[in-house]
Amino acid sequence: MTPTTTVSSPARLADETAQGKTTIAASVVQKIAGIAAREISGVHSLGGGVSRAFGALRERIPGGGAGTTNIAGVQVEVGEKQAAIDLDIVVEYGASIVELARAVRRNVITAVERMTGLEVIEVNIAVNDIHLPEIEAAEAIPAPVTPRVE
Repeated sequence: MTPTTTVSSPARLADETAQGKTTIAASVVQKIAGIAAREISGVHSLGGGVSRAFGALRERIPGGGAGTTNIAGVQVEVGEKQAAIDLDIVVEYGASIVELARAVRRNVITAVERMTGLEVIEVNIAVNDIHLPEIEAAEAIPAPVTPRVE
């Protein structure tokens, strides 16, 4: 693999011509991959519990969510011609994890390659949690409290 850049550094695109060159920031690849992963039915969210908690905290801080290039659950390495992507996902209970991972991988590769022209050499997917809608709904409705005294 060619030398990689961090999320904050731009990567050069392979089609540098006499008329100029095109650069694509790694954060752009990161956003494309995150959106493409979320498009697949059965993906509840991206990121593990800790990264989701930090993301929620960052959004509550004034100016903390604006312009941020760090997408929870999406890490990328971008070279001059290639990209590698790591995803941390939370799946809906009942979804086939194997089929879901295949669909996410295919959608991410298609979107990134189509939009950037970079060759995606790998998409690693880590399933960190399963979302259980019944438990979330039960926690949202507090149980009635009966007074102990009259």
